[in-house]
Amino acid sequence: MSGKETSRNRLARNLGATLLAIGTCIGSAHAATVHVSMTAREVEVPIDNEGNKKLAWTFDGHVPGPLVRATEGDTIVFTLKNDPANKNSHSVDFHAARTDVLSSFGPIKPGETKNFSFTADHPGIFFYHCGSDPMIQHIARGMYGAIIIDPKDPNAMPKADREYVLIEAEMFDNPEDVQAMMAGNWHRIAHNGIPFRYDPVHDVHATQTLEAKPGERVRIYLVNAGPNNFSGFHPIAGIWDKVYPSGNPQNALSGMQNYTVAPGDAATFDIISPVEGANALVNHSLRSALSGAIAILMFSKTADPTMGRGDKILPR
Repeated sequence: MSGKETSRNRLARNLGATLLAIGTCIGSAHAATVHVSMTAREVEVPIDNEGNKKLAWTFDGHVPGPLVRATEGDTIVFTLKNDPANKNSHSVDFHAARTDVLSSFGPIKPGETKNFSFTADHPGIFFYHCGSDPMIQHIARGMYGAIIIDPKDPNAMPKADREYVLIEAEMFDNPEDVQAMMAGNWHRIAHNGIPFRYDPVHDVHATQTLEAKPGERVRIYLVNAGPNNFSGFHPIAGIWDKVYPSGNPQNALSGMQNYTVAPGDAATFDIISPVEGANALVNHSLRSALSGAIAILMFSKTADPTMGRGDKILPR
């Protein structure tokens, strides 16, 4: 009897070791090394739906900068180049990173390059921006973007049918007037670099809206680039099915009418419409909404199948 028990125990130990090895292999195979490279460029960019332009400080020549995406546990290897034609030092601050602020986030002069790496330990939606002094000016002039860290467990959140990134940011009349920025004297609010970018109701020059079909789960990643304002994010004629502060699936809230996102923060918002029609996604601080922080989300059976997917997650 004892011999049989010993054999069973040995079999159990061997089976357990095999399963552990399989699990370890699966976990190891999941983690990846993600290489991300950006160039700081001081160039003219559109500032409204009519195509008027102004000099901005940018990542890769766009406001906002490129959308970065990785999975929880991945190692992100980042390279920042400062274009030699620039006049200013620039840097990058990833809110998804745990690293040394001086060595990783320190500024580099025109013509220089910086490299650093970090492990994406926490899932969510995070802000990145230039951290060079004065930081408020570098953000206000356009040096900001978003990084999504997907949870390693694919079932941690309900599957989204479509996804959109909205980065809300203040715009100032004079990008050289740092004191006006400190006083919060902005004149417009932008979604992804342009006021009313997805709102042809309030700007006849807007050429696109966000789109989905009734019944689809639409996931909105809202990043508040600030640099000063809070955003009370509300879907007019809708209710947020789920809200995830910082985008972390462990932070789930349900049935929310409004959720406030602080400057430099972000959150994930899920919405499902049972009917055809529109929701207006607004900063319910109405001065902000009526200054540009409104995006129309159209629910239609004939919704463009490309919207909310691929490069249309952050529509430009």
